[in-house]
Amino acid sequence: MRHLSTKLLAGTVAGSLLVAATAAQADRSDWPSNFTVGTASQGGTFYVYGSGWANLIADELGISGGGEVTGGPTQNLALVHTGDISFGLTTLGPAADAVKGESPLAPGVPMDNVCALFPMYETPFSITALSSTGITSISDIPDGARIGFGPSASTSDTYFPAILETLGVDFERRNGGWSDLGGQLQDGLLDVIAFAAGIPIPAVSQLEVQTNVNIIEFTEEEQAIVLENFPVSEFWIPASTYQTLEEDARAVSMWNFAISRCDLPEDFIYEVTKVTMENNDKMRNVHRSAETSIPENIVHNTVLPFHPGAARWYQENGYEIDESLIH
Repeated sequence: MRHLSTKLLAGTVAGSLLVAATAAQADRSDWPSNFTVGTASQGGTFYVYGSGWANLIADELGISGGGEVTGGPTQNLALVHTGDISFGLTTLGPAADAVKGESPLAPGVPMDNVCALFPMYETPFSITALSSTGITSISDIPDGARIGFGPSASTSDTYFPAILETLGVDFERRNGGWSDLGGQLQDGLLDVIAFAAGIPIPAVSQLEVQTNVNIIEFTEEEQAIVLENFPVSEFWIPASTYQTLEEDARAVSMWNFAISRCDLPEDFIYEVTKVTMENNDKMRNVHRSAETSIPENIVHNTVLPFHPGAARWYQENGYEIDESLIH
């Protein structure tokens, strides 16, 4: 009798495993066979972070995927909304504009197929010049200075020109990828680069190796003016970020979030969120700014609805999300 029970038990376990395996396969039946993550230009943090995150998801979930060079946060919102890409990285300033139908890429079109997944890091607004120019402060920037603001329609290009105009800076506006602009600065074709990117910015780190640079901070008064006029927060760039810095540098910042199409399967997004939020050590290996890519920081998103799959993972793990912020 005991022998028969054991056989029955073995059969029950085998049957359960078969059902579980079949269920797992069924759960994936509507998953995409591949995916693309919209990042930004090479030489910027979005590109490094997004490409590394895509590789992590592809490896952990066994799906083909990778990062794609784009124009940055504003374009990523549009590409995700239209379904041209599955995932993207964006900044909450451009995201707020996109939701209201005020994106410069699609005026009057509310982007309602864009959902938040997880918090990435804050994007500080910082300024770099060659030490040889003698520019050590914003007030030192000469009239007509040639300033690189990153890719057209990027977060930097959307907000930094207006910030500097508000602070009384007169300039010629230049656009391009961060690596390209770094080369132009080194060659004397630009006077200043105004970066809005996660730190350490690869292009700045590369410049430090090749030449002497000044990383220019905001004065307390300048910071106060910017905080009053733009959707940014107070921020300090830690001295440990760059070799050039001897002490923390005063700046302002915006939060970045990973986004997805809202119509992607809930189970798929649940697993993507689970892999990302439960492997912060691997995320930090992608880029050290991912130390803030933790569930506690979902509170900084009050702009985009969370994908139901992401929201389910947060709620199951004790993180509250207002129902009005779930798609």
